[in-house]
Amino acid sequence: MSERDGFLEQGGRDSRDHVHDYDTRETSQHRRPSHSFKSETKPDKRYLYAGISLVVSLIAFVAQTETAGYVAHNLQYKKPIFMLYLTHSSWVFLLPLQLLFIKIFKRWKTPWRVFLRRQYELVLNTARATQEHAGDFSGQHPLKYIMVTSFWLFVALSFAGSSWYIAVNLTTPSDLTAIYNCSAFFAYAFSVPMLGESLKPAKVVSVVVAIIGVLIVSYWDTNEGEGEVSYPHRGIGNLIIGVGAILYGLYEVMYKKLACPPNTISPRRQAAFANVVAFCIGLCTLLFLWLLLPILHWTGLEPFELPHGSAAGIMIANIASNAIFSGAFLILMALTSPVIGSVAALLTIFLVAIVDWLLFDTPIGTGGVIGGLIIIGAFIMLSYASFQELGEEAEDSDSDDDII
Repeated sequence: MSERDGFLEQGGRDSRDHVHDYDTRETSQHRRPSHSFKSETKPDKRYLYAGISLVVSLIAFVAQTETAGYVAHNLQYKKPIFMLYLTHSSWVFLLPLQLLFIKIFKRWKTPWRVFLRRQYELVLNTARATQEHAGDFSGQHPLKYIMVTSFWLFVALSFAGSSWYIAVNLTTPSDLTAIYNCSAFFAYAFSVPMLGESLKPAKVVSVVVAIIGVLIVSYWDTNEGEGEVSYPHRGIGNLIIGVGAILYGLYEVMYKKLACPPNTISPRRQAAFANVVAFCIGLCTLLFLWLLLPILHWTGLEPFELPHGSAAGIMIANIASNAIFSGAFLILMALTSPVIGSVAALLTIFLVAIVDWLLFDTPIGTGGVIGGLIIIGAFIMLSYASFQELGEEAEDSDSDDDII
């Protein structure tokens, strides 16, 4: 890989890249919107990076699920909001780790001061392109725009995540899984008005089939004991998790609409900027979500208690796997679409069942196998339709230069 192909290396570029080198002193009135430029990269590179992100996110999510389940059920450490705070706050490490990786493997001989200045210039340029692509010409500083956007993403994500933890004690596991994973439908529904997503039959069918697969997994082998007697507040729980599914779908589309660079930016640069946004969301979590913890402690809803012993070690693994999953998942959505990201997340239902079977000898029911295969088929169908569109968008590209 050539030196110019390293992550986050736009800052010191020559004038030959002037089309994408935004002047940081330029006013918003004189900026040309980034989304008016032609695509910088062939679609096959986008396929490659999206594929890597998908594989990494699936593996990390399975690890996150298994470690979270072990801590809660085997070690009886059940502090869901505190765990939510720790896992989402861990996103602040993604950007420093990314910079450290670049410095060690790409710019070892570059002085730190010069290196960091280049990274700042790149982030600023990409933030401006993102701001313009989102249609914001208010004149506010691009980094302020990204921070404000990240705050609202943090709000939507925190409410969506909290709804799951609240509803888990009110409704059946089957309802919880089925309703929450309907966020794929809501992601598509929000994508139509907010992203201009076309209502193509192949995509609509793929999303519907995927949700049918989730319903089969959830209800085919359901124990009839899951009823109103065991869950007297099932209706309230379903309502709460339904709101959570809507908010999670909205979060995904908001991220794509407001915080992702346009496709005129190379896949490497889009992937790098996804970690910048993840850092900002993690920072908002670190600064604001802790305010809930004393309230939950004083009200007795979730008494504060630090993990210790083996629970602490496994929680560290859980936090690390969540950070990896979240970074890869944001990259996947940046390179593709919220709809693909949502349906891809459904694959983890089947993967977790397989891992449980291999590691803990937990049998996979008939519904799990049938539903899992249906979800896989729906994802393949959706991916084919979506990447066909991506190829069509890149047909007119006259530049193969990967600027990162």
